[in-house]
Amino acid sequence: MSAVMISTMVLCFALTISVAVSIGLASILGIQASNANMLISVKEMFASINKFPLAAIPFFILAGNLMETGGISRRLVEFAKSIVGGVQGGLPMTCVLTCMIFAAVSGSSVATTFAIGAILIPALIKHGYPTSYAAALQATSAELGVIIPPSIPMILYGVSAEVSIGELFIAGFGPGLLISGALMLFVWAYCKYKGWGKNDGDGRMPFGKATLQAGWALLMPVIILGGIYGGVFTPTEASAVAVFYALIVGVVIYREIRIKDVFAILRKSAISSAVIMFIIANAGLFAFLITRAGVPDAIGRWLEAVLQSPALFLLGVNAALFVIGMFIETSAAIIVLAPILAPVAMHFGVDPVHFGLIMVVNLALGMITPPFGVNLFAACTVAKISLDRIIKHLLPFVGVILVCLLVITYVPSISLALRDLVYAK
Repeated sequence: MSAVMISTMVLCFALTISVAVSIGLASILGIQASNANMLISVKEMFASINKFPLAAIPFFILAGNLMETGGISRRLVEFAKSIVGGVQGGLPMTCVLTCMIFAAVSGSSVATTFAIGAILIPALIKHGYPTSYAAALQATSAELGVIIPPSIPMILYGVSAEVSIGELFIAGFGPGLLISGALMLFVWAYCKYKGWGKNDGDGRMPFGKATLQAGWALLMPVIILGGIYGGVFTPTEASAVAVFYALIVGVVIYREIRIKDVFAILRKSAISSAVIMFIIANAGLFAFLITRAGVPDAIGRWLEAVLQSPALFLLGVNAALFVIGMFIETSAAIIVLAPILAPVAMHFGVDPVHFGLIMVVNLALGMITPPFGVNLFAACTVAKISLDRIIKHLLPFVGVILVCLLVITYVPSISLALRDLVYAK
């Protein structure tokens, strides 16, 4: 059964059939090959999405779209620019910093790409940066949307591997800040080398004025994350609070969301949510059948035999995840692989929360690597250029993220220090 499923899935991927349909078709053929009852498919697909933490996904997507339409993202850009926009290369640094702040509410890298990229990609081009560089920078910076909490992939890992989502969220701050700092340092040095961005400070607001203007927007992540770690509400409930707050700020305070805009926002959010939920349902069925066939145990035994130490195990997993992330959508990869790999990681003594961060950061790279990098498609759409044009400027950014990934992998305290402090046993 497992051979039929895996070969079918690989063939479908080769024929560029969508991820959800490929996984679902492979699962159905696997059921047929094992002569099992087809009712299993309905039961397991429903069970895969019938989990309370998953309710956070459509809410965080909706919150991100409300922030984009309601003027919150634009004010965050001005605030970030007031901090770092005065130095050479300040505008690319503003892109990274804004994505980091926006990520603290949106939970989605694609939403971050569209919301921030619609403002900053034209601004970067206007200041003389190549269009391809602006698109590559935005796609890479938006990856922070799934690393800094709240994060949809972290929710999926927590549900799949039965790990505390709150602990995953708090553990995400260290890797998120490390990657943000590394990207900002790199773009500053690169702009110095290229001689770009000498006039990035033109039109920059004073810090006080920008802070006052963005006050309501900056309060949003404070309320959401403060509420989660203060015990006021769960991560799932926080997603609903984020929607309510973004709606109030956009409609009542900033007055940039009109009644006629609400339907379009809801429609866009519903479509995005349905796509993710469809992938989750099919991937859940696939994971159930693979587990039932004993594949996780077989992989675990093989890895134990081949990779004799935790260091080698993590290196091998990182290499495999990097390749997998290029071809399989992040959400689907986490749902399928987390139940398989997390127990093996625990056998090697790797903390499941630390391993979750390794998986999320690694698979997030798939969002900015061809051929199926969703952030690349989103950034190219905003910049109105073809994908092949941004590869040259993209490769150095991928290199920076890879270095950060290795540091996160082999220095667990980056992920676990804050977790251990907040969730002291």
